[in-house]
Amino acid sequence: MDVHEYQAKELLAGFGVAVPKGSIAFSADQAVYAASELGGSQWAVKAQIHAGARGKAGGVRLCGTCAEVREAAQDLLGKRLVTTQTGPEGKPVQRVYVEAAEPFQRELYLGYVLDRKAERVRVIASANGGMEVEEIAKSDPDSLIQVVVEPAVGLQQFEAREIAFKLGLSPRQASAAVKTIMNAYRAFRDSDGVMLEINPLVVTNDDRVLALDAKMSFDDNALFRRHTVADMHDPSQSDPREAQAAEHNLNYIGLEGEIGCIVNGAGLAMATMDMIKHAGGEPANFLDVGGGASPDRVATAFRLVLSDPNVKAILVNIFAGINRCDWVAQGVVQAAREVKIEAPLIVRLAGTNVEAGKKILEESGLDLIAADTLAEAAEKAVRACEAYKSAA
Repeated sequence: MDVHEYQAKELLAGFGVAVPKGSIAFSADQAVYAASELGGSQWAVKAQIHAGARGKAGGVRLCGTCAEVREAAQDLLGKRLVTTQTGPEGKPVQRVYVEAAEPFQRELYLGYVLDRKAERVRVIASANGGMEVEEIAKSDPDSLIQVVVEPAVGLQQFEAREIAFKLGLSPRQASAAVKTIMNAYRAFRDSDGVMLEINPLVVTNDDRVLALDAKMSFDDNALFRRHTVADMHDPSQSDPREAQAAEHNLNYIGLEGEIGCIVNGAGLAMATMDMIKHAGGEPANFLDVGGGASPDRVATAFRLVLSDPNVKAILVNIFAGINRCDWVAQGVVQAAREVKIEAPLIVRLAGTNVEAGKKILEESGLDLIAADTLAEAAEKAVRACEAYKSAA
């Protein structure tokens, strides 16, 4: 789960990380009021979306008067901000963060990521702040400072000091940076984070170290014990279909293809999408109905897939182990009765109660295309999709 910048900063501040003063605003009037309350002579008005590269897309405005604050807020609120990380559809801006802007002398990069291969937290820092870590790794890989944290003892003070001095900080600046590095690690660890990026981490003219921007992502499976984090979820930043799928414990990710996929098991779902690509088609989604999919869940999965107007064919691929083919078949029939399915339907069943499942489908009278193997199902789905588009 992702959160907004202001929420990440609120969480970091709770662990002792220094952040600039700021206030959230949902209207231009609130933005002006926030600027006047913050005081000073310069403010940054930042669009709040779950994506980076906002500055390059015009989502961060530096303002010197309250009139400029109002104009920036009016321009940003209500629009869809398109960045290199949002895709062409962009993300809706429903709030802006008004932050006191003060001069700084250096920009640094500081990140924490759950390295699943190493099964450790990896700390990444660089003197080239303001750039995306991918750009830094490509243009100046030697500038990346990396520490793999030993989970038995956690990040140590000497490791944080080593990072600070490798960044070329003075003793006074390094002392402030060590506190930031250690406290940010605690925030990451104690909140079940999977990614924390402070970019830029700035050094001010009076040698303070501030988190000027922050992005955080959290482990969805740990939200049950992180109620404060769970309450930060903003459904407006998610695909509505993904939000609906989550309510039914379905794993759904919308893609840009034309063949809808309903599959049980994440691995089989990935293999199904690969086979569709191999056969010359494009999958419209990733959808894992899980190991114990009831007829109701399968019917819900159909409604999710059909809510995508780009879908021109539906491929159901079930290899039943814990699941049962007859349950899935009942779900297919139930969905066909509840939802108008005009696109071709390709069904491949294998595993537990497969014969019972096939019998249910045969006796249903549904106009569907049966397949015995995954390769056959993918090829038939691609051909049916092309035929459907030609006939439309």
